[in-house]
Amino acid sequence: MAAAEPTGKNVPLQITEDEAAVYDRQIRLWGLEAQQRMRNATILVVRLRGVATEAIKNIVLAGIGKLIIADGDNVSEEDLGAGFFFRDEDVGKNKAEAAKSRVESLNPLVTIEALPRNVTDEDALQSLLKDVDLICVTDLDRETLIRVNNACRQAGKPFYAGGTYGLLGYIFCDLLTHDYIAPDRANPKDSSKNIKNTTVYCPLQTALEHHWSKLTRRQTKELNPGAVFAILGLWEYQTRHGTLPNDAGAVPALEQAANSVLANADVNRQALPSVPRESIEAVATNASHELSPVCAVVGGMLAQDILKALAARESPIVNFFVFDGSTGGGTVCRMSVS
Repeated sequence: MAAAEPTGKNVPLQITEDEAAVYDRQIRLWGLEAQQRMRNATILVVRLRGVATEAIKNIVLAGIGKLIIADGDNVSEEDLGAGFFFRDEDVGKNKAEAAKSRVESLNPLVTIEALPRNVTDEDALQSLLKDVDLICVTDLDRETLIRVNNACRQAGKPFYAGGTYGLLGYIFCDLLTHDYIAPDRANPKDSSKNIKNTTVYCPLQTALEHHWSKLTRRQTKELNPGAVFAILGLWEYQTRHGTLPNDAGAVPALEQAANSVLANADVNRQALPSVPRESIEAVATNASHELSPVCAVVGGMLAQDILKALAARESPIVNFFVFDGSTGGGTVCRMSVS
């Protein structure tokens, strides 16, 4: 199933003249057909933290049809930093309900629904996935990500995940079999010629089994593997200990977890003999903290890629993006995708 295809649950809505005026710039960029796809899309965003806040802002302003925000947690004082949909008076209130009116004010043309509950269990997901075109989950542990991704696969729905850990952030996507239109790279002289391309994605569980052995030392280093395996090691630590690290005391256990994941991935030892100690120390102390600039970068890219997938114009991420705030750079790793 291509990520950009409507579900067929309703007769596709046509963009009105008023909407065309609002989205004129985007229509010039993407084309009317692409804007129409976005207009008919229903997106489910699960967990409203900093990355989701930034992504929601961008996809709502772009003009999707409907956004469903699901979060069973209440607003805390810590959420007031990166969560710009919240105010002091919202502390103690449900996140989804507290944010709803402010999200609606961004674009009255988009329908907003708030679900004040956890929706990552199997029964809730099966019910919700029937009525959405794409699901995006943020800041969840590895096992929950895998479970939600597998449920999306069973339902034939594209899946995005994203999150931040201090200065590090990531995006993963599984768009099933995704068709898109892009310039013909084989004929760069004819820049106006577009061709249809197809990418077959894999689920997160398969991506995490990827072996890096075919990459040269130079190719490996270009992917900033220290940042990649700091995140993958953090997920392993979280699975083993049931929580994120929050002080320097977690460094030995986190280092052991990260290096075990590194060894299993068969990474070129000349490029990365072990996960850098400074990366481990930074993650151990900062993983549980949200930094607004990092959330802005990762959330902005997440929204851009979701819109790109819906519009079926240009290739979305394939399939794991990592942002390293210490350098300001990001890399895309092609994990278990041919």
